[in-house]
Amino acid sequence: MSHALPAATPFTSLQSLPERYRALVIGATGAIGSAFLTHLQADPRCALAVGLGRHTTPAVDLDDEATIAQAAQQLKAQGPWHCIIHAAGLLHGAHGMPEKRLGQLNYAQMEVTFRTNTFGPALVLAHFAPLLPKQGRGLLAVLSAKVGSIGDNRLGGWYSYRASKAALNMLVKTTSIEVARTHPQAVLVALHPGTVNSALSAPFNGAEIGRPAADAAGDMLRVLDGLPAEETGSFYAFSGDKLPW
Repeated sequence: MSHALPAATPFTSLQSLPERYRALVIGATGAIGSAFLTHLQADPRCALAVGLGRHTTPAVDLDDEATIAQAAQQLKAQGPWHCIIHAAGLLHGAHGMPEKRLGQLNYAQMEVTFRTNTFGPALVLAHFAPLLPKQGRGLLAVLSAKVGSIGDNRLGGWYSYRASKAALNMLVKTTSIEVARTHPQAVLVALHPGTVNSALSAPFNGAEIGRPAADAAGDMLRVLDGLPAEETGSFYAFSGDKLPW
């Protein structure tokens, strides 16, 4: 499925990847995931950009480990995949809004938050990281959040969300160490998109308080494109600033 960028939004071309590179976006139906896919599909240097989600073919359902494994296996033959982006996440849902106080913690909300923000992405890393090129440059980015930084936590609150993203950051860091042994030019990073106009942020800031998703995705692609292999396992903001763990 092809998307179109808003007229004022230039697409971002990944110049550090080889001509006719291939890209995957997991969570491509969300605001940021869709924007990532649009940028990649608009890049004339990209031979193929595929978006994955619950209702795509192949399907990727973060609540169903088998779908993650099957999708990776199906796509392996079209690889290697030079750019893989995981853009799915959960801030609030049927179990409520982020917890502001300890007394609001409950198993149901913690479990659903960790399943989407930590466990699902962990399985994506396990099954999709091997699809990166073993020779030459590869990029794998996972959307995290600045509030998942332990070093930068000054306000408290948002217990499950903060903790799920902090755990995700550790998974990215640990995965990057293992992947570097077999894919020495791969760059695996956690990215903070900033506040984006989306359903995820609307209950807190209003639907139009952040930036357009297309701008956020373009910024993150530029950051990703500029990172050397030595920065694998790092945590970066859309602005290019390196964030504390």
